Amino acid sequence: MLRDEIKTYLPHREPMLLVDEMELDADGIAHGKYHVRGDEFFLQGHFPGNPVVPGVILCEIMGQACTLLIGDIVKGKTPLYAGLNNIKFKNSVRPGDTIEVTSHISAQKGLVFFIAAEAKVGGKLVCKGDLSFILIPNEQLEDKLSK
Repeated sequence: MLRDEIKTYLPHREPMLLVDEMELDADGIAHGKYHVRGDEFFLQGHFPGNPVVPGVILCEIMGQACTLLIGDIVKGKTPLYAGLNNIKFKNSVRPGDTIEVTSHISAQKGLVFFIAAEAKVGGKLVCKGDLSFILIPNEQLEDKLSK
């Protein structure tokens, strides 16, 4: 699926929508891609003359790219990070690179999902780790905002 359809699953919008394509294979593994154009807000000062995608943004890309694992359950809810564990950064990501993410659910407890993910560029590992998310119904968030 491409960005327009991705928006039916993810509440993120530009400039924080950081996945261009997603698909779920028959084995329950999610695949996502993001092409780093070079004009992204997070590259403007990281680092002048030597732009590198920040590690926290790589984690966000991995998190967004695994949304299909949760499927329709995520609709009407906002996925919030509950934890990042065993995160390892192996190589830099630069403008022109296409990040390819693979992920699978390692455990689930109610609306909390534990996901193993890795990101590669050109087949070379750039980041991997264990992500956990809790899904919060949007009406609960709206109630908190209105108070």
